[in-house]
Amino acid sequence: MMLADFGTSYCKLYDTSRAGAPAVIPARDLPAELKVDLATGHNGQRFARRYVNELIALARGGEALISESSYLLLDCGSRDIKYIRYEGGRVTDMGWNAECGASMGFTIELLATYYDLDYRAIPVPDRTFNVTCGVLGMSHIFDAVIAGQSIETAVARFVKGIALNAHRFAGAPDRLYLSGGLCDNPLFVGCLPCEVIPLGRFVLLEGLKQIAVSR
Repeated sequence: MMLADFGTSYCKLYDTSRAGAPAVIPARDLPAELKVDLATGHNGQRFARRYVNELIALARGGEALISESSYLLLDCGSRDIKYIRYEGGRVTDMGWNAECGASMGFTIELLATYYDLDYRAIPVPDRTFNVTCGVLGMSHIFDAVIAGQSIETAVARFVKGIALNAHRFAGAPDRLYLSGGLCDNPLFVGCLPCEVIPLGRFVLLEGLKQIAVSR
């Protein structure tokens, strides 16, 4: 069975009949004729025979990967942010923000490519920008650079603003599990003002695995 998480920027593909890690493919490189058995994600309905809502896939993935009964799981994608809160093994709250979180992961990656930045080498800044939208918030960077601030500092303050916004949207928890490609961005993780346990970018795929075997 072929499973897929069709994100806005990247697609994660997993063939249950084969061993090994999932394949990660840029969304722009997906063949138009591709069809998978079970999928989630922004482009999932286009390519799937059966589609699963992202919050459901996130919840099932969290249940499989997290041993605790009470926790907050935050997924930060290229386009949006979403979270699931569990208390005593039951879902008590969830949220999905595709507007004020618009293109957050995509914008962070775009800035690294444009300015040739290594987020592993940029420290967490003391100050931040007030950022609610990844796209609109870039104006803060341009203004700061024009005023004489270094590109690295300006981008770091932007990333911190994005991280603080995501944390607030999730209810400002003291501790959270993090899902998505930004798990691999140490600057973003370090800017979250709480204890963070990164789970990687395949949590939704893990949720699809659980759904597939329960059929």
